[in-house]
Amino acid sequence: MAIGDGAELFLTGKLGVRSDDNVLLAARAESDLIFEFAPGVDLTFGKNAQLQGALSLVDTFTSYSDNSKLNTNLFAGNFRSVFDDGKMRLGLDVGYSEQNQNSAFIRGLIRRDVFNAGANTEVEVSQVTRLGAGISFSHENYKRRGFTDSDNLSIPINLFYKWTDKTDLSVGYRYRDYRVDIGSDSTDHFFNIGARGEFSPKLKGRFAIGLNTRKLDRGGDDTLLGVESGFTYEVSPKTNLDLNVSNDFSTSPQGEQLKSFVIGGSVSSAISAEWSVKGGLSLRNLGYARRTDDFFEAELGAIYTVSANIRVGGSYQYRKYSSPLKGAGFNNNIFAVTANFRY
Repeated sequence: MAIGDGAELFLTGKLGVRSDDNVLLAARAESDLIFEFAPGVDLTFGKNAQLQGALSLVDTFTSYSDNSKLNTNLFAGNFRSVFDDGKMRLGLDVGYSEQNQNSAFIRGLIRRDVFNAGANTEVEVSQVTRLGAGISFSHENYKRRGFTDSDNLSIPINLFYKWTDKTDLSVGYRYRDYRVDIGSDSTDHFFNIGARGEFSPKLKGRFAIGLNTRKLDRGGDDTLLGVESGFTYEVSPKTNLDLNVSNDFSTSPQGEQLKSFVIGGSVSSAISAEWSVKGGLSLRNLGYARRTDDFFEAELGAIYTVSANIRVGGSYQYRKYSSPLKGAGFNNNIFAVTANFRY
């Protein structure tokens, strides 16, 4: 539905069912059949204009067949806006989400609320240099004892030098401040060099590599080789290969200090006008003070486009967590079928 010049309102929805053989990600698995219904709205504005943006609101109802006590009704809202006149780019993001998801760090479907906000800009300094800067803030509020609320403030600054028509070199610095209720607060400094753009006719992406340091408020500091990267290789006009690598400090939801190395890749292909397929692998190495854990994920999926308004998809996901800590490991298999609507 059109709302004024350049603004449109869409009704969105998702219907899904999934079979999960370890809903709590425990060493002793418990399976369930889960149904999901997620109605929402999308408001977009500024089509083909210098100022563009979108507001998305979704309310997700989740129902468990055998564990009704896990049923939830969760809200999420996100706003994003971009201004770009060719010489200057400004971006703004604000989001709030109620979550009840498991992860490598969170077992048992722990409720939490997450708020995040950020702004970034990039301006032309000269014909061959551009300056980029940003600020982002996030707050996590957990609803169960034993998990720490946290505030994360990050400020990156980058100077880009035009090396070729399609490639920029960069020198950067990132400041990060992390505050927790359990454990130690921390301050990080990441000094890096890197590049972005098209490195060949089929390879594009960006990377930053350098010295990353962390200082704890209760004493102690550490240093590692920091890496942030993401690349896309065009195997064919319809098939892309994506690869990402990162190495960084982190703090677990229980307040533990750790080092996180992640390597992942995925392949996506549009095999016809209606069908697209995707597969991916990722490995995360988590270095705690006295142990090292590994988290492996694999996913395979396909999407069938019924029309411009309806898409139907199926997926399989496998997750395995390995740890020398007794009872911390798990295996997980998830089969899912979903239908997405946007009118």
